[in-house]
Amino acid sequence: MQLQALANLNIVTLVDSFISLTAAFALGSLIGFERQVRQRTAGLRTNALVAVAAAAFVDMAAQIGSPSDTTRVIAYVVSGVGFLGAGTIMKEGLNVRGLNTAATLWGSAAVGAAAGSDLIGQAILISLFVLASNILLRPVVNRINRTPLNNQSAEVTYTMCVITARERQKEALADLERLLEEASYPVSDLSVEPFGEDHVEIEAMLMSTAVNAVELDRIVTVLQAQPHIAQAFWNPSTTE
Repeated sequence: MQLQALANLNIVTLVDSFISLTAAFALGSLIGFERQVRQRTAGLRTNALVAVAAAAFVDMAAQIGSPSDTTRVIAYVVSGVGFLGAGTIMKEGLNVRGLNTAATLWGSAAVGAAAGSDLIGQAILISLFVLASNILLRPVVNRINRTPLNNQSAEVTYTMCVITARERQKEALADLERLLEEASYPVSDLSVEPFGEDHVEIEAMLMSTAVNAVELDRIVTVLQAQPHIAQAFWNPSTTE
């Protein structure tokens, strides 16, 4: 009686899997090295593991199932890495960090899926484009961020946010409206959303397109000094 495990041993398929996993490991490590140097949440090991795991799943599906099974596994890989990437995203007020790291993990998964499908050339190309996005575009982004906003071509809106206990909502709202009115910053939209179990987040969108950041900082300082306000901050955004 022949054991199934021995029957499945095939030197050709083993070599094929070795090449795919080696390519995924090397290219995932290359992407992860850049992330590790910049001390990002998902670094060298994480990106290498994502690439190798994606390659392993796709390689197994290709050897066991049909082409449609391989396509289905690739779709599952994309979905699974989406959940993994979500764990690297952190919200600090209205600012979100970790989006680039999450996108890089998707890139590593794409590299692994290509390697697992024996598309080594495509895996290399994907790696080069992921690295180019993280390295070559960085100075471009930094230069754009240092460029002053042109209010003639971009509409700037400002949002003031206050987080307070649910039962102190009216007091916080009154303080916010009073301070904005004293600064001559009329509110175009006001919303109150649940924040956790016991708090609410009050968002006031200002109508002014030319707002003094120092004045907004002063308002935030006054709000944060109130015992019934847990957190206060403001954030600018632009729309073309």
